[in-house]
Amino acid sequence: MTADPADPLSVQERAVLALERRSWAGPGAKERAVREELGISPVHYYQLLNALLDDRRALEEDPVTVNRLRRVREARRGRR
Repeated sequence: MTADPADPLSVQERAVLALERRSWAGPGAKERAVREELGISPVHYYQLLNALLDDRRALEEDPVTVNRLRRVREARRGRR
């Protein structure tokens, strides 16, 4: 299911971007926050996040975070 480009981001999509803006103290802290704050598994979280990186609406909502994560994703792809 593809979102209509005219529709705003959902509450969950905004929450995913907000979680990505935060810094994390140690291993497992982010995954714990995903489970506790969003109520989803880390695997589902990363699937949503990856889809958001290709969503124009996410780029408009939070260009700094989306562009940073796109660079990280491309760097990882380049190492494969």
